[in-house]
Amino acid sequence: MRIALNYGRDCMEFDVADAGRVVQQRAPQPLDDAAAAVRAALQAPFDFPALRRALTADDHVTVVADERLPGLAQLLTPVLEELTSAGVDPANVTLLCEPAESHPQWLADLPKAFEKVRLEIHDPKDRKKLSYLATTRQGRRLYLARSVVDADQLVVLSARRFDPRIGRGGAAGAVFPALGDEAARTELDDRPNLDDLDSAAEAEAEAQAAETAWLLGAPFFIEVIEAAGDGVAHVTAGTVAVGAEGRRLLDASWRWEAPALADVVVAALSGDPSRQSFADLAAAAACAARVVQPDGRIVLLSRTPPGLTAESAALLQGDDARGVLDRLRGRPTVQQIPAWRWAGAACRARLFLLSGFEDQTVEDLVATPLQNGAQVQRLLDAGGTCLFLEDAHKARVLQAPSASEG
Repeated sequence: MRIALNYGRDCMEFDVADAGRVVQQRAPQPLDDAAAAVRAALQAPFDFPALRRALTADDHVTVVADERLPGLAQLLTPVLEELTSAGVDPANVTLLCEPAESHPQWLADLPKAFEKVRLEIHDPKDRKKLSYLATTRQGRRLYLARSVVDADQLVVLSARRFDPRIGRGGAAGAVFPALGDEAARTELDDRPNLDDLDSAAEAEAEAQAAETAWLLGAPFFIEVIEAAGDGVAHVTAGTVAVGAEGRRLLDASWRWEAPALADVVVAALSGDPSRQSFADLAAAAACAARVVQPDGRIVLLSRTPPGLTAESAALLQGDDARGVLDRLRGRPTVQQIPAWRWAGAACRARLFLLSGFEDQTVEDLVATPLQNGAQVQRLLDAGGTCLFLEDAHKARVLQAPSASEG
């Protein structure tokens, strides 16, 4: 049986003699026209009239933009066109993003008709750019970006994805805690939900985000479910109630069930490597670790650019994966989660990495470096059941009930 896996912008094929020992989990395929899907969602939102019907020509509109979305300019353009079709002056539109280390190159890809749109990067430490919204039922005083609170209409364009801070992060979470003050962001970052879905922590985080949205009035949410590579699989829009549909689509697209634990799990990361980091590698490793036999083999295929950021420093400081896991298990922060995930995978199974990293760096990461597909094929030829995961960094793979005791 021949298996093809995309990784980076490349494709690798493998042969497994016994088809009965192979399972392949496929990522959702991208839409042909993501911008058209956004336009359609704007015209027929979930439990809400078309966005332009909620606008007046003199409105000041803030659009929260998720910079991690693939092809952000392509997705933003129909949103901005919808605003201007209602008579809103582009000069009265603010694009608001979370704090970022790099300048948003996507801004230059927007049509010239929107060159007067203003870009703002949220600064949770600048009190002058924060505004008090209200006090929640739990007594929390909410401070959000002033551009969010003062807007006549708030529009949020965000992915619905698995998020260690919330569980299934979506558009409401892109407002709070993402655009809250430093205290709110730090509090949640220090108490991450990790990878536990349907937990009390996830429910609490989503309830806080939903209450914040309700206190803001009627934000218009556009949620995107990513596809394989750099594509988009689904777009849905509406009020905060659209979150339930976003959760359903995310689970249907990226929450998979493995029939049994596998001896070898091959996990690939496809798409533009410049959009990926060690955090994505660690997410893929953690995904594979949930469905691999103890002391099995996890093979990661990635074109992620070489270089480790501060988020992996905790891992490199340890003598072994178990020591790292022991240090981080008590209270890993969001910044430490990549190291926590990687160490957990290394304790569960043997890690093999085909990437652009230097061999010594891979060995420092408690993994075995691979240089080519022939080496991967030999690992498969060694026998045992095989599980192939497409874009494992975006997925959650669960054990089927029959495998839960494995």
